[in-house]
Amino acid sequence: MSQPESGARDASGDASGDASGDASGDASGDASGDARLRRDTSTVERETRETQIRLTLNRTDDTIAVDTSVPFLDHMLLTWARYAGLGLLVEARGDLRHHLVEDVAIALGAAFKDIVPATAARFGHRVIPMDEALVEAAIDVGGRFYYEGPVPSSLYDHFMRSFAEHSGSTLHLRVLRGTDRHHIVEGAFKALGLAIRDALVDGGGVFSTKGSVSLRRESDVDDAAVPRRAKRSDRGTARRGADAATERVSPRPAADDAES
Repeated sequence: MSQPESGARDASGDASGDASGDASGDASGDASGDARLRRDTSTVERETRETQIRLTLNRTDDTIAVDTSVPFLDHMLLTWARYAGLGLLVEARGDLRHHLVEDVAIALGAAFKDIVPATAARFGHRVIPMDEALVEAAIDVGGRFYYEGPVPSSLYDHFMRSFAEHSGSTLHLRVLRGTDRHHIVEGAFKALGLAIRDALVDGGGVFSTKGSVSLRRESDVDDAAVPRRAKRSDRGTARRGADAATERVSPRPAADDAES
């Protein structure tokens, strides 16, 4: 699978962020330290016996290129990225369509979680008409998973749930009216994209009574800067993350014909 050009920029971005952020993070407290660990770009590579996915999500470069071999999924991802104002590069292949749709949603959610800034406005809400369909989306990207739907497609309802779970978002979708499933599902992706665009706006502070929560990943922080206790904890987290690539968190949906 070819490597998107954005990957190289991600590596250099992390290096420069680590070099400049250590001192300012220690001096300014948890909020700036957490912001240091948030990236403009995140690349996720996810491989199982069923799917192979490489996905890059970018807040500063709006280039979009999607190839999953599923035309309707390609269309929905492109639509979501454009309405969210994000760059998205996806190369993905899988054995079955519903495996691929779910695993792309998992990768997209994980990448999105990486790029949410600590001072994001956090909340977004949009209502989108598409011909006879009217769909509402409300999201909180503050790290608490909850999903309330559904959209009238088990395949893409499962996509929305998986995205919300792995991005740590609270997502509510309501179909206010509509008869064409294509229009309803597409309206849901558009409404979600615009709600995310609003949620990512810089709010000028941390919108939580808990304040900022700092989380270090061993792959993101230089070993010399991490206390031994934190390193042991992160190794356990890394092992659990590796296991998650082969263990399904939620049941597989039945094959669905929502793409018609």
